[in-house]
Amino acid sequence: MGRRSKTSGEDRAGGAADKVKGRVKEAAGAVTGNEELKAEGKADQRSGTMKEKKGKVKNLFE
Repeated sequence: MGRRSKTSGEDRAGGAADKVKGRVKEAAGAVTGNEELKAEGKADQRSGTMKEKKGKVKNLFE
């Protein structure tokens, strides 16, 4: 049995969730002065943006 790929909606929803998680981490890092957490938050936001874009591209072909 193969692994099913995510639908475009699942990619977009996951991307939005990653962006929110990233904003929270970035804010927490800024408040506490934790630069590593702040950078992690920014990376999560970029990852979320890419997932959303992937979902939009998939939507074009569905």
